[in-house]
Amino acid sequence: MEKFSELIKTRRSMRKYTTEELTQEEVVSLLKAALMSPASKRSNPWQFVVVDDKETLKTLSVCKEHGSTFLADAALAIVVMADPLASDVWIEDASIASAFIQLQAEDLGLGSCWIQIRERFTATGLTSDEFVHGVLGIPLQMQVLSIIAIGHKGMERKPFDEAHLQWEKVHINKFGGQ
Repeated sequence: MEKFSELIKTRRSMRKYTTEELTQEEVVSLLKAALMSPASKRSNPWQFVVVDDKETLKTLSVCKEHGSTFLADAALAIVVMADPLASDVWIEDASIASAFIQLQAEDLGLGSCWIQIRERFTATGLTSDEFVHGVLGIPLQMQVLSIIAIGHKGMERKPFDEAHLQWEKVHINKFGGQ
């Protein structure tokens, strides 16, 4: 495991993947990270659907009008959803789980990319949430936040350049600085 500071520099959104499949150990590591993610009052409102079936990945790749077609070439997708009745901060809890999955993927040397589902639409105007529910048979009370596409990296991405940090967005003691 590398240092966290290096991990967050090297984790970049990956939209190109090789055809290599993930090992069972890699998939279990990704799911452990998701299941260990913190949740408000330990409510654990999140649930996950793991998709490795190529036809289903291809079907899901049109879950949004833009920005999801690369899912068809991923080795795996983890659909992150939560039950709003279990927690009033389900969006935050599911977001943390999504980020943990991505950081674990990077730690394993895998590429990943977050596909936003909540508040997005398909090309036909159907909500992305409804589309994913229909494809995967998700119960109505569950709300889909994201799909995390995962696979072996199909391209190189440079680590984040700290020279691009936007320090002007950090305020000390009150907004606007002094």
